[in-house]
Order: sequence, then structure tokens, then C-alpha cells
Amino acid sequence: MLDSVYFYRALSDNEDYNLNEREAFVRKAIEFSKKTKEDSIILKSKRQLATLFLRQFAVDSLFDLNHENLKLAKKLNDTLALAYINNVLGWYHSEKYQVDSSYSYYYNASKYFETLNMVKDQASAVSSMANIQFEERDYVGCESNAFRAIRLYKQLPKTDAVYDNLWGLYNLVAIAADELKLYDNAIQYHNEALSYSNKIEDNFLYTLYSKSNIALIYKELKQYDKALEIYQALFKKEDILKQEPENYALILGDYALLKHRSEGFDNQEIKEMLLKAYRISDSADNELSRMSVALNASEYYLDTGVLDSALKFANIAYSQGKASLINDVTLNALLLKSKIENPKKAVNYLNEYIHLNDSLINKERAIRNKFARIEFETEQVELENRQISRERLWLMILSAGLIITLVLLYIIITQRAKNKELKLMQQQQEANEEIYNLMLTQQDKVDEARSIEKKRISQDLHDGILGRLFGTRLSLDSLNMSSTEEAIQTRESYIQELKTIEQDIREVSHELNTDFISNSGYPDIIETLVETQATAYGLKFTLHSDPDISWDEISNKTKIHIYRMLQESLQNIYKHAQANHVDISFNMKKNVIWFAISDDGSGFDLQKAKKGIGLKNMNSRVSEFEGELDIISEKDKGTTITIKIPI
Repeated sequence: MLDSVYFYRALSDNEDYNLNEREAFVRKAIEFSKKTKEDSIILKSKRQLATLFLRQFAVDSLFDLNHENLKLAKKLNDTLALAYINNVLGWYHSEKYQVDSSYSYYYNASKYFETLNMVKDQASAVSSMANIQFEERDYVGCESNAFRAIRLYKQLPKTDAVYDNLWGLYNLVAIAADELKLYDNAIQYHNEALSYSNKIEDNFLYTLYSKSNIALIYKELKQYDKALEIYQALFKKEDILKQEPENYALILGDYALLKHRSEGFDNQEIKEMLLKAYRISDSADNELSRMSVALNASEYYLDTGVLDSALKFANIAYSQGKASLINDVTLNALLLKSKIENPKKAVNYLNEYIHLNDSLINKERAIRNKFARIEFETEQVELENRQISRERLWLMILSAGLIITLVLLYIIITQRAKNKELKLMQQQQEANEEIYNLMLTQQDKVDEARSIEKKRISQDLHDGILGRLFGTRLSLDSLNMSSTEEAIQTRESYIQELKTIEQDIREVSHELNTDFISNSGYPDIIETLVETQATAYGLKFTLHSDPDISWDEISNKTKIHIYRMLQESLQNIYKHAQANHVDISFNMKKNVIWFAISDDGSGFDLQKAKKGIGLKNMNSRVSEFEGELDIISEKDKGTTITIKIPI
């Protein structure tokens, strides 16, 4: 079994096969793993399937499978498996936008990885927690977890992957600091991010993101000259920027508005840059860059007094911001619309802006300590689980002692009951044998009485009737001396008739004198039972017994079981089946007697019948002679019971 498990696992790991084939192989491994009944083997195979689901991004398939794996891992106290399973469940819930559950599972994973001193995996889990907090606008919590992850990554060997993660985390804390209006900190963190991206060989995109973010901070600080200097340096490599159209469009739009704010630049050039940026973002079908460019264009046209164009782009940003649930864009668009529209509409947009802003502030307040609470509650649950485990251990010890005591008492009581049951069974066996012997004795007496009666009738026929007939024939023969032709013919016909009668009586006498029941026995007992009960129950019946069956070779115990099962079956047909006709047959097939009882009654539900006493008794009888019982029943189409009796 283990060889099969390892064989199919190896096939599943083979990347020469496609993912569907590999999934089929690992499912085979799981089937064989279950047959081993070893939880650790089952868990490893199931985790391999979970890995394939991850590669296929089969999100929906992961939930049930990983919760099954989680139960097994907890049962086995497999810390490594618990770490990875919690990590996968964290990813699953993040894909489903279930942030609380995602954060909780990532937190659990980070703790397990910490226990195992798996620094890289712990850092990854903590980074995921920081990203969730950022998305939920918990910037303080995000910064705390991001720095935890940074400290962990700094312990690892210096590779491009580690530099990439450090750049990403510093970039994250920089943007969080920007949201908190800590601009100096934000610039410092962006420069830290750049210090790591500079160590990566192909680092242009890293540099692009960090420097464009720094430029945006300078723009917020109205330090346009510093921001402009950064953009001018970036656009010296405009050909490289164009390789990613959506980012190029976003940066081009920001650059255009920055030129407008800086003054001294041609308005036509700025307008063309904005329109070009919008066309690129629209053709790339990138919502984020399209909304950003639309906001920049609206601000530009508002400043230049072209209100129709300003409103057009503000409406684009507003509608797409609401549709995408990007609240910052929606807020900026509402503020622009309140400045562009007529006073009546402007008030409505301003009120909507205030309402949305207040709701976001309230939401931020509500979630500010949410993730700390999740961590606390998770730790509390863990502590409670440990306490429960300790209490459960003591309870198990006490329960084990109690169970052992009860088991001993049960064994003693059961043994006594078994002894009584054995005695009863012996008595029942003796009673069954006695019943059967009485039946045979009674049948012998009946047969003997029949034989005596037949002999008596035979003697009466031979000595009485035949004698008188013989005398009559002689008398008629003597009268044959009459000379008239008519008398002779008449007497001759009488004499011939008497001869015929004489011959018939002789044949009857001979047949009566033959002991034709000399081979009768158990089939006659069965026939008597069927005739008696069928008459009492008002049933029509057919009974067939194969003459090849040698009943003498079958034990009395088995014969009694057959007799009782037939008796009980006829009673059940009468009580429950509402049948009109019963077919009973005994056939010999390859040293096996096939005993079948069929009725044309109402049938019954086999599932319910399996719980009944009657069927349990029948199964018990069949098992005693190592036979087989098969029941076929269909509603309104009757029931057929087949019992195979080995000789």
C-alpha cells in the first residue's frame, strides 16, 4: 500500500505531466493513503493535493481540503503542517476579501513558523499581515508589522529575493507614513527602499516606483522644483517607461499636472500630455491609471477655467471610483465636482464628500485596534486550548480509570450472561432436535398406518370382491351352454366385462400393496406445513422440490432452521404482504440447495426491514449453517427471498 502511495506521489511531483494529470495521480495517492489508516500518510498526500490547487489557483477547492488537513494536523500535533496550512488559509481568505479570517490565519502561521525558527516563512506571513492592515487603512498597525518583517528579512542571506522583499516593505511603510501625513518619514523610507533596489541588477521599475512616490510627496508639500527634478530624470528614459503602458500613463498624467503647478510650461504641451496619458490608460483598460489621469485632467481644466472638460473628467473619476470602491478617488472627485458645479449641486456634492469622509474616519477608528484584538483573541484561544488540553488530559486519565472499572464489570456481567445464553442455546438446540425427532416419529407412524390400511384394503379386494366376481364369472360361464345365439352373445359380453373388472381390481390391489411412500420424509413434512398454513391464511401456492436433493445428508439442525424460516416467512406474508400467491422451491445447483420463497404482495423497504427482528433472526439462522441470504423487494411487485444452503 505504501509503495502505491509513494509511486503516485512521485508521479504527481513530475512536472512532465500537466496539472490535471498530476492532480489525478495525487488523488490516487490519497486513496491508497486512506487504506493505510495512517493519519500522517493521509495528511502528507492531501497537502500535496492542496499544493496543486494553489498552482492552479483553484481557490474554491482549497477551503474544505485545508480544513480537513487542519484537523488532521492538530490531531497529529504536526507544527510544520499547521504552519503551512494556516498560511494557505490566510491566502484563501485574502482572495475572498475576508480580511479578519485572513489576518487570523496569517497570525497563526507566523507563530508556528516562529516556533520552528523558519525565519523566511515567518517574515512572509508577517508581511501579508502588514499588507492586510494597509488595505484596511490601519497604517500604524501596518507599520508595526512591516518593521517586524523587515527585521526578519535582514537575518536572511542577501539575495535578490530578500532585497525585493525589503524594498517592498520599506515602500509599504513609506506610503503608510504618507497617509499619516508623516512626509519626512515617508521620504526617508522611500530612500531606504531605493538603497535595497539599487542592489538588484535589473532595478529600473523599483527605482521608477520609489522615485515617482517621492515626487508625489514633494508635490503634496508644494515643493514642485524637487518633484519636477525627479520626473525630468525619469523621463530621460521614456522609452523604458513606455514598456508598461498603464504606469507610463499614470506617471505622464502626474508629470503634466506637476508642470502646470510649476508654471513656466506651455499649456498646449500640458494639455496634450494629459490627453495622451488618458488615451494610453484607456487603451490599456487600466482603471487605476485612468482614474488618476482623469483627476489630474479635471484639476488642470478647473484651474484653466474650462469647466465642461473639468466636469467631464471629474465624472469619469467619480463613477469609476465608486464602482471600484476606491474611496480616495471618490473623495477627490466629489471635491472637484463641488468646485465645478453650480452652487445648488455643489452643496449636494460637498455634503456627499463630508458624509463619505466621516464614514471613512469612523471606519478607521473602528478598525484601528481590530487587528490587535484579533491577535489578542487568537492568543487567548490558544491559551484556552492549552488549558482545555490539560483539563482534557486529566479527564481522560480519570475517565480511563472509570472505563477500565466499568469494562471489568461489563466483562463479568457479560460473561455470566453469555454463560446463561449458552445454556439457553443448548436447551434450544436440544428442543429443536426433539421437535424434529418427534416430527419424524409422527411421520413414521402416519406412514405405518397408511401401509397397514393399504394392506387391509388389498386383502379385502383380493379375498372378498375378487372371489365373488370370480364365482359370478363361473356361473355365467356355465350358463353359456344355452343354445340360443342371442343368449350366448349376451353372456359372452358379461363374461368379458367381468374379466376387465377383475383385471382392473388386480391392478388396484397391486398398486395399493406397493409401499409408494417408502422414500417419503422431510419433503412431506415441508409439504404438510405449506398446505396447512396456506389453507389457514387463504393463500394459493406452488411447491417444487428437486428430487436430486438428498435430505438425509443434511443435518437435523439445518432442516429445523429451514422449517422455521419457511414457517416465519409464510406468517410474514400473511401479516404484511397482502399476497394472493406464494411460490416455494428447493433446487440443487453445484452442491448448494437454493431455497426460494416468492410472493405477489405489496413489498417492503429493505433499509427499514434490516432493523427488524424477523430479518435479524433469519440472518442469524442462515449464518449458523454458513449460508447466504438475498432479499429482493419492490413496492407493489412482491418479494423474493433466496437462501443458499451449502451441503
